Amino acid sequence: MCAVTRQAAPVEELIRFVVSPEGEAVADLKRKLPGRGLWVSLSRVRVDEAARRNVFARGFKREVRVSKTLADDVERMMVRGLLDALAMAAKAGEVVAGFAKVEAAIAAGQAVALLHASDGAADGIRKLNARFGARLPENLANSADFPVIDALSSDELDLALGRANVVHAALLAGPASKTFLARCRALIRFRTIDSGGATD
Repeated sequence: MCAVTRQAAPVEELIRFVVSPEGEAVADLKRKLPGRGLWVSLSRVRVDEAARRNVFARGFKREVRVSKTLADDVERMMVRGLLDALAMAAKAGEVVAGFAKVEAAIAAGQAVALLHASDGAADGIRKLNARFGARLPENLANSADFPVIDALSSDELDLALGRANVVHAALLAGPASKTFLARCRALIRFRTIDSGGATD
């Protein structure tokens, strides 16, 4: 149950927080840290609200220090986890990068998701999206099952993939790709839920 809204939700739609040994509220994104947990909706708006309304102290029934940048800190942790997952997918051979390689993966029916740098040129993005969508049944094009992702900048893609100037990439099927997609959906939800954006 979200400590802010008091509404029940699936674990995937919540962030677990614990109190560190120093008495500070910290996000437990992998849900593995010891100690009692407090759950908040997977939303920047709700995390900000929890910090502002002193929800952590009430929920843990003790004094808890809360960083003024808690929501930013959570988002940075999520981005770092997302980049780690993309790097693992690349090491597993489940990512191809570069316009031509992405185009070939789409043509071969191997691409399960497209990644575009958030600061990439609109023309190349439009062309690849059109080719990707044309390969899918109408009900799956741009769905959560075959997503088109623009949550990372070119610099972040470069960092995760260990190469320069990555604007376009494609995910191929595999367990590491599934982990990346799950973390990506979580980040997008965190950034957009309750703020007027879509959650998928």
